[in-house]
Amino acid sequence: MIRSSNIILKGENDRAILLDYEHQETIKPLPVVVFCHGYKGYKDWGAWNLMGAAFAKAGFLFIKFNYSHNGGTVEQPIDFPDLDAFGNNNYSIEVRDTIRVLDWIENSELPVDRYQINLIGHSRAGGITTIVTAKEPRVSKLITLAGVANYAERFPIGEALKEWKEKGVMYIKNGRTKQEMPLFYQFYKDFLQNEEELTILKQAQKIKQPHLILHGENDETVVVSDAQKLHKASSNSQLKLIREANHTLGASHPWHHEQLPLHLREAVQCMVNFLNS
Repeated sequence: MIRSSNIILKGENDRAILLDYEHQETIKPLPVVVFCHGYKGYKDWGAWNLMGAAFAKAGFLFIKFNYSHNGGTVEQPIDFPDLDAFGNNNYSIEVRDTIRVLDWIENSELPVDRYQINLIGHSRAGGITTIVTAKEPRVSKLITLAGVANYAERFPIGEALKEWKEKGVMYIKNGRTKQEMPLFYQFYKDFLQNEEELTILKQAQKIKQPHLILHGENDETVVVSDAQKLHKASSNSQLKLIREANHTLGASHPWHHEQLPLHLREAVQCMVNFLNS
């Protein structure tokens, strides 16, 4: 198996996108799977490394990366040492970062089948990858994993929104790291300025590529109705609900086991079958 970790790409505002890849030794071009992490996520979270190994074993060139403003740094890519970057993140940055990764793949010397470049977006990145797929003919197939269907409804309203605007920042508690994570008001302003492009269901209607929507029946973070709305909007989609699965499909961080959790293993098999079909 060939692996490389923490390759540095130039991201938004000159911040680094850190990228990993993994594939079997080959002289033939391989179909590509690009995994995009969600909110308060990163490429080395939980069982994502094991998931990547499973895709590589199944014959794919697997790529995962950290968004440039996810709160990690080159020196410390796990967790969130750079809270200023985290606070200045927004959906538009993540769309552009995802396209930067596609550009890097296209120009790399990896054994890439450029006609089989596939995206997986988990949670918040389900929306990002939907938006990217709608505008990017380079994407062959899309998989949204516990994906969000509507960004607008996830912003505060009323007095909470007014207070955010007045103070310029609000804080989100990270239950695991205990950090108070800032979200600067620019996040909301950017959404308003780019609302048409960032309205996930409108973009889903434009998708011509095959689209697999995977969602846990017991998702406590993104409700199952988001998957159903996405399925209705995306005309070339299929919906698969995983019984009793939660938002992270049984994984947690840190993940000390040598095997994938049962529900994530089921999801990987569904994804491999879809990509091979």
